[in-house]
Amino acid sequence: MLPPMEFTDTQLHRYSRHIVLPEVGGVGQEKLLQSKVLVVGAGGLGAPLLLYLAAAGVGTIGVVDDDSVDLSNLQRQVIHDEGSVGVPKVESAAARIRALNPDVRVEPYKTRLNRDNVMDLIGPYDVVADGSDNFSTRFLLNDACYLAGKTLVSAAILRFDGQVSTFKAHLGDPHPCYRCLFREPPPRGMVPSCSEGGVLGALAGFIGSLQAVEVMKELLGLGESLSGSLLMMDTLYASYQRITLRKDPDCPLCGSHPTIRDLSGH
Repeated sequence: MLPPMEFTDTQLHRYSRHIVLPEVGGVGQEKLLQSKVLVVGAGGLGAPLLLYLAAAGVGTIGVVDDDSVDLSNLQRQVIHDEGSVGVPKVESAAARIRALNPDVRVEPYKTRLNRDNVMDLIGPYDVVADGSDNFSTRFLLNDACYLAGKTLVSAAILRFDGQVSTFKAHLGDPHPCYRCLFREPPPRGMVPSCSEGGVLGALAGFIGSLQAVEVMKELLGLGESLSGSLLMMDTLYASYQRITLRKDPDCPLCGSHPTIRDLSGH
């Protein structure tokens, strides 16, 4: 157990609006400063997510992305700017985080998540946040986090719609995993990407910020977890639904007789 930390005067001032919250307080802020979160994707969702985790004082933030900043990203990826065009997203994001809060240690990983590196990448972190834009990464992260015993906070956006949930099936009943909701990825081309279908820029800020709230709740053990629920939002019609997710006893990953026991699918 780590000894209690002493806040500097600067930290007391910086985090004062957290510390005055009875649900957070100094103990909670200390926990945030000692926490580690891995964010997969430094794009539309990752941008607000990374900024708010850094502003909150999450002590170590890892960011995984293999892409570079493009001018078309700036409509929604607010962690980057025109001076970052052509720069790897992890480098641009890391520079912005360091400028925002020097308390935060940033670990940039300029790589594409795959079966060979995912377990090593998620290993040091307390919570994993999925801000990716493709189903193969979502399923890979779900499987890896379950096998590694990590909590996963997942979000997705397209056009005017967004969704957020938390998955921690490694804790057992009644917690479902992502495969309890979607057994397999949809056929290629069935669901358009943001570049094909479009996305409202401010929607990324809304959903990414909500994802940051859920990550901090998991780190602090506050409130009601979204595990077992899927929040769905249609911002065009201001429609919000919370759908109950149940653990599937036949789930190939976390069910009674799993067929997926490692990342090779065996």
